[in-house]
Amino acid sequence: MIRSDILKDIAPILRDQLVVCNIGLPSQELHMIDDQPSTFYMLGTMGLSSSIGFGLALAQDKKVISIDGDGSVLTNFGTLPTIANNARDNYILLIIDNGSYGSTGDQPTYAGKKTSLAAVARACGCENVVEVAAEDTGKALQEAIKGNQMTIIVAKCKSGNIPVPVITMDPVVIRDRFMKTVRA
Repeated sequence: MIRSDILKDIAPILRDQLVVCNIGLPSQELHMIDDQPSTFYMLGTMGLSSSIGFGLALAQDKKVISIDGDGSVLTNFGTLPTIANNARDNYILLIIDNGSYGSTGDQPTYAGKKTSLAAVARACGCENVVEVAAEDTGKALQEAIKGNQMTIIVAKCKSGNIPVPVITMDPVVIRDRFMKTVRA
């Protein structure tokens, strides 16, 4: 399975959740698979899906799921200790770890080599860290949503991209419809 396969599998689970989706191809894929006003599609700011999603979880009580990639998490390691030391039970970080910078040409990341993002999250103090194979992502996500504990899920998959159109929706529209959903 590649990232887009995981997103296809979990799209029905995400439908009623507040979601902050990583920049580039993950946002484009999720938008193409199942566009929802409850998803904040990031069109820039690599590495900040986890930060934005965590900030949203701190600001209100609804469950928030951040979808991030291994490359993005590697560029923003400071978020993991912040999440661990300010844990919110309404926050789930789903790291789709394909061992590559998928949006920029599939260059390998260190997570595809020796670095374990699950071990890093645990070392930062995150208490509920689950590493799963790609095909088990949906089950792990459903368990995290039902649970009442902040959860970091590292879903391991193969590298690869599918052809997707760019998101032509104006960023202000993306923001406004997402914020309307948050307030509902």
